[in-house]
Amino acid sequence: MLTEISIPDSLVEKVDLLARHTKKSRSQLFSDAVQEYVARHSPDDVTEAMNRVCRQSEMDSDPFVSLAARRILEQSEW
Repeated sequence: MLTEISIPDSLVEKVDLLARHTKKSRSQLFSDAVQEYVARHSPDDVTEAMNRVCRQSEMDSDPFVSLAARRILEQSEW
């Protein structure tokens, strides 16, 4: 899909340098950047990643550490 956006000249210069350095087109660089931004800011993806880490750490930890970590997380505001 062809989309027009406005980007400050100073940013375009940096993008062009990075595109040349990574041997990508400007279009590909913007597409990759937006894809990464969306992935990082998708609440479901972030939650699932956190859940995977928590499940793994529960398997690796001793009961005392798990209980202490759970209590700290329960008291934390998300």
